Parts: sequence; C-alpha cells; structure tokens
Amino acid sequence: MPDSHSSRSFAVGAMAGVNPPLGAARFVVRMARLGRLDSVLAPDHLISVFPRAIWDSDFTPQAKVVNSPDEQFDYAPLLAHLAAGAGKVQLGVGVTDPHRRHPVLLAQTFLTLAHMTKVPPILGLGSGETENLDPYGFTWDRPVSRLEEALQVIRTALTAPESIEFAGKYYRIDRAPMDLKAPPDRMPQIWLGAHGPRMLELTGRYADGWYPWESMSPDEYQRRLKLVHTSARAAGRDPEAIVPAQMISMLTARTPAGIRRLLRAQAVRYLGLLAPDAVWARCGVKHPFGEGFRGLIDLLPHQLTKTEVQEAIAEVTDEVLHEWLMIGTPAEILTRIRALSDAGLRHAIVFPSGALVSNADAAFGYGVVLWLAARLRRQPT
Repeated sequence: MPDSHSSRSFAVGAMAGVNPPLGAARFVVRMARLGRLDSVLAPDHLISVFPRAIWDSDFTPQAKVVNSPDEQFDYAPLLAHLAAGAGKVQLGVGVTDPHRRHPVLLAQTFLTLAHMTKVPPILGLGSGETENLDPYGFTWDRPVSRLEEALQVIRTALTAPESIEFAGKYYRIDRAPMDLKAPPDRMPQIWLGAHGPRMLELTGRYADGWYPWESMSPDEYQRRLKLVHTSARAAGRDPEAIVPAQMISMLTARTPAGIRRLLRAQAVRYLGLLAPDAVWARCGVKHPFGEGFRGLIDLLPHQLTKTEVQEAIAEVTDEVLHEWLMIGTPAEILTRIRALSDAGLRHAIVFPSGALVSNADAAFGYGVVLWLAARLRRQPT
C-alpha cells in the first residue's frame, strides 16, 4: 500500500455513538487518543436514523446491547463527560441546529466546553432535520434564514466584549451580558453542514469549517469548496482559515469478496435510503420514498413499519450504495480520500459502516480508520 503523498497535512476523526451504554463513546475517545486521531464528533438526534420497527439482532448486532435506537444521549453533557479523557483530541457535535436551542445557549454550552477541553471544541451546525423537529413541535420555517441570524448571534456571543444587542426577524436580544469567555487558544469553532448554494455562502461568511455529510466526487467537492472560498473573500475573510471537512461513511473489508458480503447486510442496504432522490436518479432508479425526498433531512424513521422498511430496502441497488458510501479495500479507500485531499479536503470524519454488521467488522473498520490516519498524516518523502 502506498505510504507517501504530496498533499498538505491532513486530519482524521471518528464518530462517537450517542446510545447507551456510555462506555461505547468512552471507548471511541480512548481509541482516538491512543491512535492519534484528531477529532471525535457526536451526532445530535432525538430520534435515531434507524427505525425501531426493524431494530433487532437480525438487522444489526448492535441491537443486542442497545434496546432501542431512539435511546439518544444529549450531546452536551456527553461531550463534557468525554472531555476528561480526550487529551488533544478535538471534540464536537456534528451537527446540531439553532431551532431546539437558542443560539445564545449554544454559545454558552461551547464556551463552557472550551474550559473542559485542551483544544477548541467544534460546534457543528445545520439548518435542521425533520425527525428532530416536527414530531416535537419545534418551529423551523425558513430554516436557512433562521440559521443565518443564529450564526450572527453566536458569533456575537462568543466574542462580544460588552452586552449583546441584536434585533433580527427571529431573535431579539436587549443589552444581555455574555461574560463567559473561552480560554486562550480554545475559541469554539463553528462548522456548517452545508450542501446547497445558500448554505455554502453562509459557510464562507460565518464558519470556521465546512462539514458536508453527502458523498461527493473530488470534482464536486472542489466546486463547492470554491463557492465557500468565494463567499469568504467577499466577506473579507481568509478562505484558507476555513477547514474543509467531510463526513465519510466507509464500507471496507480486506477483499472484494468481503465487501460483497457486507453489501448483502440489511443494515448496510438500509443506508442507501438515507441518500436523497437525486443520488438514486443518478443511478437510474427512483427512491422508494418518492420524488423530491431529500434523504436524512426528510426522514421520519419512527413512523415506518417493518414491512415498509423491508420493502424499501429491497429497492436499494448496489449502484446506489456505491454512489452514497465510500466502498473499497483499505488501499482503495486511501486512494479515494487522497483524491478528495487533492480537491481541498483537510479533515475527514470517518465512520466504518461495517460496524453495523458484526463486532469483527467493527474492529476491522476502526482499525482501518487508524491505519488511514497514520498514512494520511505522513509528510511527503
């Protein structure tokens, strides 16, 4: 396997689970610290992306230890707990939204976390997902406009030397103090989960990092990153100060036969349903959840019956999975991430999807994450 590459320094992170038992998240952080990973991000969900109706040991061995996929820890106290053992591993949420928590509270949470960590924590933000908002009655009409105002409020709360004044359409703050400050060199970083033009523009104007979770080709990644950089320059910001990141759902095995085995697993095939209909259309098929379905953003998994899930899974093609996930042997995965690095990627958050299939596949997948990190961080020879 190749060991040298001409790209600049590269960061690799992992995802921490937010289901009980708590020891699982602690294990990921311990692995990250010992394996010299750069970051661990926790998702923020009230409802899992996996339907309760199909959650059993035939679907995934995780059901043997996780009673319900909808048992979800709150990311804030979880990250605070993990901070004690994280060392120089950067902790964060990837991502939350400003609709369930007021932006001033988000700023306070991450300023607090900055006092617990040794490096800046990451506040990942997005415009929201249906499953976290609609079932609980949260208001999120005009979500991108709300997010833009929230970003202005958060930036002000993180840095304001005096009381905050803000008069917007969605948020109003009247001479309110935010005297809590981050320790030196630990100012929280704002990463945006952005895909469309308007969100990419907001990333360039306000964010410290770009964190898309949809799979992209190197050419598409480079095209969208240029939009971020153009927006940053227009706002008088340094484009190079914005971290180009990416959530990578990886499916890997030692051999092509091993990959074919993983592709037959129901839990892996289910992941194809999280892809928007545009991804399916590129593969010449229609998404079983209908035209215009935006994937994870529109998903309400807790309302699906077991039959509905099984019928939808049956429509997932291998082509959709190859389009949506990063699939290959470790050497092939390394080559693909290096191609994204050449397109501008500097921080990959890698989730080994094989962990859904068996404990052995989980161990192998996390081992590959550490292997990738070791090779991607090596300086040119």
